Amino acid sequence: MVPPTLDRFDRAILRELAADGRLTVVALAARIGLSKSPTQARLRRLEAAGVIRGYRAVIDPAALGAAHVVFVEVKLGDTREAALAAFAAAVRAVPEIEECHLIAGGFDYLLKLRTRDIAHYRQVLAERLSSLPHVTSTSTHVAMETLKERGD
Repeated sequence: MVPPTLDRFDRAILRELAADGRLTVVALAARIGLSKSPTQARLRRLEAAGVIRGYRAVIDPAALGAAHVVFVEVKLGDTREAALAAFAAAVRAVPEIEECHLIAGGFDYLLKLRTRDIAHYRQVLAERLSSLPHVTSTSTHVAMETLKERGD
């Protein structure tokens, strides 16, 4: 898919909505310097093109008891398409996995997990991660502090 060409108004819409996804069309229009109708048309076009994938609340993970962050390097024993698909499907079923990235390098996937604490992570590692399809090894990196995340 070819990404749409974005002009300064489109980029302003994206910037404003990234900062506050609850803006009304009228407020958004005022902030970017257009009237309501063209702003609404641009918004619909950006949504239809998939540039805007959705709207959501940004939740504080600590408030939900998931302040402990780890990054896990995962090596697979099989990297053929069927094995990658099986791994991807299994990853989607583990609620503690917040992000999963296929990596070009010394390992196959990089996972970001959130758990209550190190004991909870150890349980997830033993019971869920180690039994994901085709996993041969993992290496855990514990985040000591988060300086910036999406939305910060």
